[in-house]
Amino acid sequence: MASAPANILLLGIGNLLWADEGFGVRVIEHLQKHYRFPDNVQVVDGGTQGVYLIEHVQNADLLVVFDAVDYGLPPATLKIVKDADVPNFLGAKKMSLHQTGFQEVLAMAQMLGDYPEHLLLIGVQPEQLEDYGGSLRPAVKAQIQPAIDIALAYLAEFGVLAEPVAAEVELADPILNIQRYEAERPDAEIACRLGDERVVRSAAFAVRPPQPLADAVPVDVDYRGKY
Repeated sequence: MASAPANILLLGIGNLLWADEGFGVRVIEHLQKHYRFPDNVQVVDGGTQGVYLIEHVQNADLLVVFDAVDYGLPPATLKIVKDADVPNFLGAKKMSLHQTGFQEVLAMAQMLGDYPEHLLLIGVQPEQLEDYGGSLRPAVKAQIQPAIDIALAYLAEFGVLAEPVAAEVELADPILNIQRYEAERPDAEIACRLGDERVVRSAAFAVRPPQPLADAVPVDVDYRGKY
């Protein structure tokens, strides 16, 4: 058994508003509700903060990241990646800006000489992303506890043990509670699922008939030197 690192960070990243993109944050929510850790372990909802997470990463000797990652695998498949391979997997098939931002965080920490000695990425293959205001799909939600079990087994290798709590702990910000999020979500008939309805239903997105060639605005294009 390896000796316990001085500072341990459990970090979930992702966007709650886009269905399975919120997996990492929901894992952290579950950890905060149901487990207690030694004082040297931080459990952090990183959301989409990107480079603003640099200080947390720099201070971590051991970092466990939970995220939705496009591995090209069947939906809801869990995959773990360790140490030097983690940045490559986060950058291989980016699904959103938060992955670009966090890849930069790791690069910055490495450049500054404060990089975690141990790094574990626990990722789930998303099933659905294009559902604005949506929650995790059932198959992906079912992987929250298995992902936690992987993390707890990894921490146990360093002698770090989590203590399950008997009663669910209230979150500091109850609006992030997944049960409330799902219960208060409007039906698709009254809430646009693809984006902000004030934008997608505006005149800028109205369907317009094709413009006759006679009325088209001529465009002066200079092709000299192009070929």
